[in-house]
Amino acid sequence: MKEVITTFALLLVAVVGAAGTRAQTKPSIFSIPARLENTSCSGNPTFKPTLNGMPVPVRAELGPGSDQVILIVFDITEDLSRIDEARQALIADVSKLPPNTWVGVLRSQDGLHVLADPTPNHQKVIDVIQSLTSSGTPGLLETVHATLTLADAMIRKSPVRVSVLYITDGSIYSYRENYTDPVINPSDTHDLSRRFRDALIGEKISKLKRRISSLEAPLFIVQLHYRQDGLDQAYQNGLEALTKATGGDFAMCHSLAEVPEVISTMIDRIGTTWRLNLAVPPKIHSSLQVGLSASCGSRDTQLAWRSHIKLKGE
Repeated sequence: MKEVITTFALLLVAVVGAAGTRAQTKPSIFSIPARLENTSCSGNPTFKPTLNGMPVPVRAELGPGSDQVILIVFDITEDLSRIDEARQALIADVSKLPPNTWVGVLRSQDGLHVLADPTPNHQKVIDVIQSLTSSGTPGLLETVHATLTLADAMIRKSPVRVSVLYITDGSIYSYRENYTDPVINPSDTHDLSRRFRDALIGEKISKLKRRISSLEAPLFIVQLHYRQDGLDQAYQNGLEALTKATGGDFAMCHSLAEVPEVISTMIDRIGTTWRLNLAVPPKIHSSLQVGLSASCGSRDTQLAWRSHIKLKGE
């Protein structure tokens, strides 16, 4: 894993700058994340995947306890009390991670910035987290594609689990780009966009889902600040949709007291997420519906997994 991580900052520049510019061939193997839900399994589960309804073999399995990289991206802009709770919760959780978990820290305001290269030195990560303050405007929507592109490049270069975790408190009203006024024709009082004020948010989320459809890393998001406004509700629902599309997860903190438990639970989910490498049958369509079942002995298990992926190169 070291040879990939030591060039992390250069890799960030390379993969973001070259995204979408190179012709690629369809891969013969790709990976999906999968997670056992509310199920204990004394041994390794037996996974049975399908692609577009056809059974396919699992070429490799990386499960809990195997090497992993967690890229923590801070998108914090507002309430200092929430930020401090999030910092302390993350410090507690990072300090408990095993030595074969490498953690990187990034910031999303004004573009994606690396604060700490992925490292097994968790004290270094803790020192960076302790120094964080709120700043700028939310950047999640503008940086999530770049972050997942970076994580995807790491997955394709190394047999390691890679996950992206955003810690955010952003409101849709705080973005530099205005997502709250979708009126296309201001002179037309019957313009339907006046009735559907969340149209721009939905359009942005749909575009992002298409852009990340071929990227293999799961996205996890913790929203520190629950908001009941209609547009923020649409934004929060959109963030959840992004995570589900990648096989990741979304969690909301409805109060300050919930922050430590929500973050701790999310770190646990990341740690128990499997990476399954699946073989691509010949002459199969590039847009794949992924089915998955698993059993522990004679018992079937409840699963969360990535159910759709678009292969690169087509």
